[in-house]
Amino acid sequence: MLEKMETVDVDELIEEFETITKDAERIQRETLRKILEENASAEYLQNLGLNGRTDPESFKSCVPLVTHEDLEPYIQRIIDGDISPILTGKPITTISRSSGTTQGKPKFLPFNDELMETTLQIFRTSYAFRNREFPIGKGKALQFIYGSKQSKTKGGLNAGTATTNVYRSSTFKAEMKAMQSQCCSPDEVIFGPDFHQSLYCHLLCGLIFREEIQLVFSTFAHSLVHAFRTFELVWEELCDDIREGVLSRRITVPSIRAAMSKILKPNPELADLIHKKCSGLSNWYGLIPELFPNAKYLSGIMTGSMEHYLKKLRHYAGDLPLMSADYGSSEGWIGANVNPILPPELATFAVLPNIGYFEFIPQRVGNLESQVHFIEPKPVGLTEVKVGEEYEIIVTNVAGLYRYRLGDVVKVMGFHNSTPELKFICRRNLLLTINIDKNTEKDLQLSVDEAAKLLAEEKQEVVDFTSHVDLSTDPGHYVIFWEVSGEVNDEVLKECCNCLDRSFVDAGYVSARKVNAIGPLELRVVLKGTFQQILDHYLGLGAALSQFKTPRY
Repeated sequence: MLEKMETVDVDELIEEFETITKDAERIQRETLRKILEENASAEYLQNLGLNGRTDPESFKSCVPLVTHEDLEPYIQRIIDGDISPILTGKPITTISRSSGTTQGKPKFLPFNDELMETTLQIFRTSYAFRNREFPIGKGKALQFIYGSKQSKTKGGLNAGTATTNVYRSSTFKAEMKAMQSQCCSPDEVIFGPDFHQSLYCHLLCGLIFREEIQLVFSTFAHSLVHAFRTFELVWEELCDDIREGVLSRRITVPSIRAAMSKILKPNPELADLIHKKCSGLSNWYGLIPELFPNAKYLSGIMTGSMEHYLKKLRHYAGDLPLMSADYGSSEGWIGANVNPILPPELATFAVLPNIGYFEFIPQRVGNLESQVHFIEPKPVGLTEVKVGEEYEIIVTNVAGLYRYRLGDVVKVMGFHNSTPELKFICRRNLLLTINIDKNTEKDLQLSVDEAAKLLAEEKQEVVDFTSHVDLSTDPGHYVIFWEVSGEVNDEVLKECCNCLDRSFVDAGYVSARKVNAIGPLELRVVLKGTFQQILDHYLGLGAALSQFKTPRY
């Protein structure tokens, strides 16, 4: 059916979303019933004594909260080729691999057609709301997407990153065509074995089809910034390729060269135009609309750890709006951005009540003393959350995860009809902590942003950053690593270091610093290119750039 679809009906999609969110509680019960009925034969559920019951009350009383570690033995059996119903009624044929940049090692997760369908539903929903505000015409999308190599598990299952599994799907390609968002690059570029060559050719394809480009996308804001930083270095070489119609020698993969030869033809007029536009820019401000005059917006995940890259991305984007893409993880999707006119810093995500069953654990509040003997509250349902409160998300999905602790902390900002609109706050287990201090990724981001203002006065910027708790000293202390765009004198760096220290306002940190239970913060400036080496390291381990996030701890 999808292949016959010419374009997505935006009004119909929005109407469907409005319908399911008006009675989210009923939809949640129906979704849970469907998941449990379809997977009733799964060994995991059978052993928990549900005995065919599908109501939320029985589900919660029989099925425990779990982490990925709890499910690893079951997933490993699937990876090894056990085709019996272990976590799902139908056999799992594909495994997703997380990037490993959050936890330090990749996680393996079940992936199936049902999970793919929830992915497309999220994409369709957010597209409908985006297109209502910023209609795109018939054209192409410049998508900086990359598929890592799929491998075979011991049991013969396909294994790849979650994004690779999505991008390789024929239904994904048909859906992008229906959304008028077809990638301008051929598959050989998207799935090329060398990321650097693929990126170069993505840029080249974008320039060749510059008049047709309607939007610019990558999974993460980091990838967009990386792409246009690369453009600054290779733009003259790209112009030479277009002028002569001959692909650069830097592209050595035969399949990529063959695919690009069908697209690249001599076009000296286009090469001169691009050269003139680039030469006329001031410090590359407004580069993207200059290159792609019909682009309506930039899209990608721009929340959480991606907020650091927004300043640079806005510099490249000029007046083009930035739209934060949807909220999800390697485990699956949660919510769609149905308020695309909000800037990424204020982005919220409306939970789709029919793509999974969601529970929320209220997060601890109060003073430090009240948290010493803290007992975790019981999870509440999707429609029971309260505006202004923070929660950890519990997911039950269509691919064999039941009451799975995602590890994300979100804040309820409001409701769309009866479904909550969530703002991502932080990863629950990613904390800078020495004793009673608890600084999240968001706290780190705010501290870096504040200190970076001092660099901006010197016409420099923080390219990227990470952190570490150094317990080799007594007392222990925080270490922040910066890569800076240029040379900065020691006095300015000392001011930045002091500013970083002052900007951590967590009560535990402030009180511990006052009594010297935590030592002074240390700022270390790393060599230029260090974070590129970190990226290359992860790519060398099999990660895809589409899923790469700079480790913050």
